[in-house]
Parts: sequence; C-alpha cells; structure tokens
Amino acid sequence: MQSIYALDAYSVAPGEKEPEGGIPSLEELEKNGIRVLVEKIQRSSDLFALMLLYISKVAQFAETSARQRASKYLPTEADMQVSTKIAGNTFLWELLENATFQEKVKEDKLERFIDEERVKKMYQQLTASEAYQEYTAEQSRSNAAEKQIMLQIWRKEMIENEDFLEYIGDEWSGWEDDQEMVVMLMENYFRNHKNVNFLQFISAEKREYAYSLLKTVLQKDDHCMELIKPKLKNWDADRVALIDLILLKMGVAELLYFPTIPTKVTINEYIEIAKNYSTPQSGQFVNGVLDNLLKELTAENKIRKIERTK
Repeated sequence: MQSIYALDAYSVAPGEKEPEGGIPSLEELEKNGIRVLVEKIQRSSDLFALMLLYISKVAQFAETSARQRASKYLPTEADMQVSTKIAGNTFLWELLENATFQEKVKEDKLERFIDEERVKKMYQQLTASEAYQEYTAEQSRSNAAEKQIMLQIWRKEMIENEDFLEYIGDEWSGWEDDQEMVVMLMENYFRNHKNVNFLQFISAEKREYAYSLLKTVLQKDDHCMELIKPKLKNWDADRVALIDLILLKMGVAELLYFPTIPTKVTINEYIEIAKNYSTPQSGQFVNGVLDNLLKELTAENKIRKIERTK
C-alpha cells in the first residue's frame, strides 16, 4: 500500500502538467514500485533489529553502572552492591548469541543509531520500577521472569515512553508509518524468538507475494477501477481518499488474481488497514465496496479460489 501510494507522485491527473521526462511506462512504474517496496522492507528490518539492540544496551548498562558506581572516590554500600543480574539475562543472551543478529547489526551499522545517554536514562528509569526491584530480588532465574523483564524495557521504557518515541520520530523520518509494523514484529518476537533469522526478514514466499501483488495492481489498474467506480454510488472517485482507492484496487486484485487467498481474509485485512491508515469511516467504506464487488463477481462466476496446499 505504501509503495503504491508513493508511486502516485509519478501519475498525472486530468489537467495536470506531465512530469519532466514524460509519463512513465508501466515497466518504469513496476521498477520504481519494487524499488520502493524493497526500501520499505529494509527499513522495517532495520527498525526491528534496532529496537532489540536498544533493549540489549539498556540491560547491559547494568554492568557499566556497577563499574562506575564502584569506582567512585567514596562509594557507598549501595554503590558496591549494584545488581548486574539483568546483564546476564538468558532471554537477552539468546538474542546476542544469534549469529544473524550479530551480522545484521554489523552489516547495517546499527550501532551508530544508539544514543548512549538515552540508554543510561532508560536504564535508570527501569531500575526505579517495582518490576525491576522484584526481578533483582529473586536470586534464581526462570524463563518467564527473564522474558518479562525484557518486555518491561520494550513496553514501558520504549514503546509507551513518549520521550523515546519522539526521539525515534526525529531520527527516523516517517516513523509513524513504520511503528505499527515494528510493534507487531516485536510482539511476535517475544512470543516466539527461537531461530529468528534477522538476515531473512520475510520469507521468499512472502516477498514474492508482495512483488506479485504490487505488479498486479499496477497492471490491472484500469480494470480494477472499472469494477470499483459503479460501487462508489454517491461518491466521486476523484474525491475518495487516495489510500481508500489503493486498498480497494489491492482488494479487487486479490479477489480476482490470487486464488489461494480466501475472500474473507482479503476483505478483513483491507478493512483493518483502512481503519489504521485512512479516515475513521474508511473501514466501513472499504468493507461495503469490497463486499458488494465480491457478491457481484461471485454471481458472475469470476471468483476462482483453490485450497492452498501446505
């Protein structure tokens, strides 16, 4: 959706001046679309790894803090007894020992995005929390507790921290577009972190699907709009939100040209995307149009779905 939206800069509405160099061909649009899509996938991959790197830095700062406090000219008893338990967190070390994570951080130079002062501040906020006090008070380790304290860093010190979000927004232009994806990836990681390959952000199958959907929407643009326009009723197609039109075309393309994707899955997915990325009424609007189109196309025997093989 974002990639197709970005391609709108290459299109020309009636009455507008053609861009310098003329209107791009379908082949050029496809090429630009794939380039934008690849960039967006790479960006999400980088942000996902960066969020995990920040978590690791906050946890490992316990050792730095312990050294600094113990090396004071007149350290107190508390200075000499700073807990470094979290630096040895087993959930954390499964990440740090993941060879693909190590390579990802090195290959994309993610260390350069780490603000050490911010790491220190987040660590200090973490250590002041009740959850951290309970974690360090327990001498033994359990898988549940090890994961939970890492979740504490992610949720409380990062994604629910307005200061951190403002910082990321300043550092990464367009963070608002990436945030939902990153949150989903992080929550999935905490549910199942075993054997994650950070160098293969999405499977070859999903990548091919994304490329195919983008190309299909571009190639079948006119046909999709011919089907959509009569369903807009009192809406002028030129006044419908651009994102809504893009989602409708993507939905129609899936209904007609992607036989292994169930129709219910298609409609539900685009309703959710419309709710999150467009206007408050967009979910209902997209639902209504796609549902009407599905009924019509089914009656005309144009929907051909097959059961997906495992």
